[in-house]
Amino acid sequence: MFYGCRALVARPVMIRTTLKSRTLYLLASVAALLLLPAWQPSGSPAAETAAPGPAAGQLTLPGEDYVQGQVLVQFSRGAAPEVIPVPVTSDEESVAEVLEERPGIISASPNYIARISRWIPDDPGMNPPKTGGRAGWQKRQWNLLPCFSLCSPDSASNSLQSRGGANVIRAWQNLRQAGRAGAKGVRVAVLDSGVAYRDFGRGFRRNPDFSPRTFLPGYDFVQNDRFPLDLNGHGTHIAATIAQATNNGLGLTGIAYGARIIPVRVIDPNGFGSTYNIIRGIRWAANNGADVINMSLNFACGTSIPALDSALLYAFNKGVVLVGSAGNVGSQTCPSPPATSPGVIAVGGTTESGCLATYSFEDPEIDIVAPGGGAQRADCPFSAANRGILQVAMVARDPRWFGIENIWSGTSMAAAHVSAGAAMVLASDVLKDGRGPLKVRERLLGTARMPAYAASNPASGFGAGIIDLGRATNSGLLLTG
Repeated sequence: MFYGCRALVARPVMIRTTLKSRTLYLLASVAALLLLPAWQPSGSPAAETAAPGPAAGQLTLPGEDYVQGQVLVQFSRGAAPEVIPVPVTSDEESVAEVLEERPGIISASPNYIARISRWIPDDPGMNPPKTGGRAGWQKRQWNLLPCFSLCSPDSASNSLQSRGGANVIRAWQNLRQAGRAGAKGVRVAVLDSGVAYRDFGRGFRRNPDFSPRTFLPGYDFVQNDRFPLDLNGHGTHIAATIAQATNNGLGLTGIAYGARIIPVRVIDPNGFGSTYNIIRGIRWAANNGADVINMSLNFACGTSIPALDSALLYAFNKGVVLVGSAGNVGSQTCPSPPATSPGVIAVGGTTESGCLATYSFEDPEIDIVAPGGGAQRADCPFSAANRGILQVAMVARDPRWFGIENIWSGTSMAAAHVSAGAAMVLASDVLKDGRGPLKVRERLLGTARMPAYAASNPASGFGAGIIDLGRATNSGLLLTG
């Protein structure tokens, strides 16, 4: 950030000089460790093996665990880490271990890579620009419906109910009564592959079921510019789940449709993102007014990244609610960061039948579950169509083509429900004066509903249960204990 006042003009120069000297010292240390010359003339083979900082727009290839030729070094607690280039022929993990023992270094690690993880609206549930019949979304967005008599035999029966629903309709009513319809004004940062939030040249179009008023200025840490546009589709679907335009006679609905979305691009078109970019994204979102940060992305199982934990703690201490997808079986082997990092709500995924999804982990690390769609586990006592999470989103990764596809399921989608739920809790009057991230977490977990068949198993993977936004935003419901 550059400041206009003269008193601050010289400071960036001083900081850059300090960082340069520190980086040169570490480069010399790394070279000595690897028994290489500390300096080579430009154009020599040794000079060409050292990777510079992350290149804007550089793609990460499938199968890579971390960015080759880079180590992240943190020099002081609470500070953002720096990227230190190392020869691409070196072992980044070994280099990081040795550097971490040096005085003046808080932590060092490879630059790990994360992967992507009774008012009724009139939205017709049809592909834009079709308008169709009123409120057709209810037949397609099972994830927003109440459970009613399917969960409580004494409750009234309704044809529009779902065992796996998050009771969003009741939450909409509660927030309208509180004067904050759709979580109006709450700011949710979506750290992802970008969002189709605007037209840009000939290559990008705004999702037709997004309102331009929904979006606040964001940032693209992959391209290093102010236009976090989506080239993958994942981030657009996450943003649509949270805040798709609602009651506009078009497409489908969003959960916290009154919230403001801050798009923060940290994931490339292949679905990968470096630790360095993700850390910068977290800190930037925290410094730019985010109330909630959604992180539908995961590092590998067992990965320890102190600099990431530091960035998350920084955001948490600024009052930001942190939500992370726990990861998907097949892509990960256990729940993983950032979901399992301190202060983050770890989210698993459930199906239309209200059961744990096949991709979701049975693990006590899960804090809460939410609709993620897809197939249910074999022990599920109920049956359903097991549809995915439907939104108007990008089709075939084409930023000019939008529609409704039944292809999106996973803990990424589940995390979006919890981020939207956090926004709704913040917008409601249920927390009174206790508005910190711990209070939001307590409210969401304390009002979740646990399926009876899983209640006796603490490692069922349900955590506190399935998110129930009608209960979470009900000001008449007081938590005890």
